[in-house]
Amino acid sequence: MLVGILGFVPGVTTDYDTMKFASHESGAHLLGIFQVSVLHNLVHLAFGVAGVAMARTASGARTFLLAGGAVYLVLWLYGLFVGHDSAANFVPLNTADNRLHFVLGIGMIALGALFTRSSTKTAGR
Repeated sequence: MLVGILGFVPGVTTDYDTMKFASHESGAHLLGIFQVSVLHNLVHLAFGVAGVAMARTASGARTFLLAGGAVYLVLWLYGLFVGHDSAANFVPLNTADNRLHFVLGIGMIALGALFTRSSTKTAGR
């Protein structure tokens, strides 16, 4: 959620005045690195809210990690195959976003898998 909120803060988000709703032409960059738009920030907010809501139970947290990791990997693939200047890049995503989505996807799935193994071992005792 914090990333979504910070995406709307001028200064933390550079070139804030060039931010578009949903376009690869959005010139705003969170921390001067990650290209953002209003839609991109709203997606981060929604993802954070879902994570907080699902963290109430172990199975919900595991599901969030596995499904969220899969979503990040899909976004990574989307960013690889859709050109940065393409009209189809409506989120928008740049190279830094793609790298971050890959790391988050792998990390979340790994944590979800480890969490599943821990739960299974504990339940079997």
